Amino acid sequence: MRLHFHIHSAGAWSPLYQQLRDWQTWPTPPTNAEQLAQAAPALKQVPAMQRRRFSKLTKMLLDVAFQCEVPPQSRTIFASRHGELNRTVDLLQDIVRQQPISPIGFSQSVHNTASGIFSILTDNRAPSTSIAAGEFTLSQALIEAYGLLAEDNAPLLLVFGDEPVSDIYKEFTKEPELPIALALQLSLAKEAPTGMQLLIETSPSTSELAEAPAIGFGQLIHAIAAKQPLEGRLNRYLLRICHD
Repeated sequence: MRLHFHIHSAGAWSPLYQQLRDWQTWPTPPTNAEQLAQAAPALKQVPAMQRRRFSKLTKMLLDVAFQCEVPPQSRTIFASRHGELNRTVDLLQDIVRQQPISPIGFSQSVHNTASGIFSILTDNRAPSTSIAAGEFTLSQALIEAYGLLAEDNAPLLLVFGDEPVSDIYKEFTKEPELPIALALQLSLAKEAPTGMQLLIETSPSTSELAEAPAIGFGQLIHAIAAKQPLEGRLNRYLLRICHD
């Protein structure tokens, strides 16, 4: 099955490339890379008293969502493999040390924290879905988007992101590209599509998968930012970026 999307707008963030336009120079690091390495999104759209309570992951996801400038009451999909795992680990360590648990930390330790906060900040009452599917999280979020758009092709917002896990879990994961976040405003492409398009083949043959080069998140975001074509393998699916 082929999933054919139109990309209306996009946003992307990592410590070294903090706006979508910055990804045009990927993988060349900026001159102040060392200074940026530990950065978190400034999130100036949110009052300081609110944003200081957010985790770094929540700030990342909100930042890329705001970059997309979607219409009010847009449907949303928030996808993250680990979600607020690091915040949960901190809470568990407080319990072990017999320290009081932060009420704010507890309330924002759920997987759909960013989805809920985005809806509050933007007064968005449209449906929102949270996706966690291991290393297939982004591709499964795109399949979810296709299903929603097949029912109603009004553009929706897909937000994906993760940060490195706490040290206690690092032996179980190998994710050198994190922290990273990506947001896409998507609709299904029409019969004569124009602009930037994203195509996904969900049932490629074994030989097609074997011949296709693997695509990293950085490559994907760079292609979108630079409006360059890209073809390759994302997990077990074939992905193509094109621009007409």
